[in-house]
Amino acid sequence: MDTKTGHIETEQEKSHGEISKPIDAAVIDRIRADFPTLHQRVHGHPLAYLDNAATSQKPHAVLEAIEMYYRKDNSNVHRGVHTLSQRATDAYELARKQIAEFIGAGSTREIIFTRGTTESINLVASSLGGMILQPGDEILISAMEHHSNIVPWQLICSKMGAVLQVAHVTEDGELDIQDFRSKLSKKTKLVAITHVSNSLGTINPVEQIIADAHALNIPVLLDGAQAVPHLQVDVRDLGVDFYCLSSHKLFGPTGFGILYGKESILDRMPPYQGGGDMIDQVDFSGTTFNELPHKFEAGTPHIAGAIGFAAALQYVEKVGFDVIQRQEADLLAYATEGLSSISGLRIVGQAQEKASVLSFLVGKSHPYDVGSILDRFGIAVRTGHHCTQPLMKLLGVPGTVRASFAFYNTRSEVDRLVEAVGQAGAMLA
Repeated sequence: MDTKTGHIETEQEKSHGEISKPIDAAVIDRIRADFPTLHQRVHGHPLAYLDNAATSQKPHAVLEAIEMYYRKDNSNVHRGVHTLSQRATDAYELARKQIAEFIGAGSTREIIFTRGTTESINLVASSLGGMILQPGDEILISAMEHHSNIVPWQLICSKMGAVLQVAHVTEDGELDIQDFRSKLSKKTKLVAITHVSNSLGTINPVEQIIADAHALNIPVLLDGAQAVPHLQVDVRDLGVDFYCLSSHKLFGPTGFGILYGKESILDRMPPYQGGGDMIDQVDFSGTTFNELPHKFEAGTPHIAGAIGFAAALQYVEKVGFDVIQRQEADLLAYATEGLSSISGLRIVGQAQEKASVLSFLVGKSHPYDVGSILDRFGIAVRTGHHCTQPLMKLLGVPGTVRASFAFYNTRSEVDRLVEAVGQAGAMLA
């Protein structure tokens, strides 16, 4: 009960209050101690790393898991009877199991190892698209997509004579759900939508998107690269058909990612690439293919990537999404308030539901100029179109300055950002 008003909080209000309450600074200090990259100086200033949407930093646990594999167990997987190969294989397949559990997959057969979200989308576009698309069929995406969720569909549509439809985005950076629904039709063979916008932070209403598409028996692919670092994702609860993600956004190594796909669909899809490990029997007269998930994993895989990513997921689970979401929600609100106080600054993307991403412009200054000045203060942000050129064109801007926060960032780093942006604005006026 509020002793001043006599109001008794509902469970929903209590829950909201817990999410909004900032994490104790001592807890964040202990977390920051796990990330060696954060503890350096750039141009004489302590590094404030605010470019987490591009790639996140790696904790000691990940670095040690990768080093241990290369120091002790370095060997190829699935192909050797010797001890090192067996140990590497065990660790590699255990990683698949841990990843499946982390995102709520029903089986390790539904977890395909790829080089990242980009390859995962290309796999579905090439394999499923080549199987189901006919001239005049449509793929539906949105105007806020990353290039990786645009270009593969353009390529397969061009090859198959299909059409790429694009759902509108509002001035606030939200998906125009009515326009999206109006473009769903019998011609639509797949919906491919980002879960969280990399350039605006918009969290899309994916449950509604999936429900609308499934009502017409249309499968859905979600680009989850920007969602999984911030949101606890359960693919079975969502009911999504494909979910794509990248390790390096989620505190793991680069060059490794996941395609989750419903087993019933993956079973029907043809292989994406040919080579070792994806085969069953090879003969000059023809080849038969391996079972899931190996049917889609040609060649020597990124073994250290899988092991390192599993360590990253264990670290995230140790920290807990309650801590992650509370800290990031606090940083987003605090930074939004601070930056909004700067004269002439415009925040680009004002969606009601956002992850911890802030895109902005300072007066008439070019984003690159602002970013260069921030770097001189030891503040790392991203500038440019963020691989969303069609969205930038739609919004009428050349690009933005993007500050993106992780749970290891602090209010003091936000204070430094606000102060440096103010100085950059004055210098460039």
